[in-house]
Amino acid sequence: MRHTQAVKRSEMHTHLGSCPMCGVPLDSEYFDESGVVAAPTIGEQVILARFELPPQYCGVLEYFSQFTDEHAGNPAKIATPGLLWMLLVNNRPLYPYLNFDRIVNPWGYGSFQVSIRLDDSATVELVVRRVSNAAPNIEQVGGRIVGRYWYNAAYGDVV
Repeated sequence: MRHTQAVKRSEMHTHLGSCPMCGVPLDSEYFDESGVVAAPTIGEQVILARFELPPQYCGVLEYFSQFTDEHAGNPAKIATPGLLWMLLVNNRPLYPYLNFDRIVNPWGYGSFQVSIRLDDSATVELVVRRVSNAAPNIEQVGGRIVGRYWYNAAYGDVV
């Protein structure tokens, strides 16, 4: 299993056109993808949010958030028994965000920031799978991913 590490400001590749404070290229753009769907049936997995970096672009996943209709009605209902949530990068589980059975970053609240480096042309997804009917009251699920991406200067200058 591959472990992904957080990006450290001192490790960011800087080149002409980078922010002198954080090192993020000035040509960086944001992505913000989300979706709300019917809760999956037993054995089914659904993609809640997905973003594919363009070829020769890399980036950072900065936030993700989760939603259930049950949690929206009662914020104390963070447990999602029977539902397993995962962040995937290139169809591989992203450690430590795999198979959690609760809402760790609720939608609509100040989510905890993450700083997960996304390699060139990566695809990031927030998915949920139902493994049992332990929470039949959850009828809707949702997810949101937010981050930044920029041209990878390793491929040369932008023409």
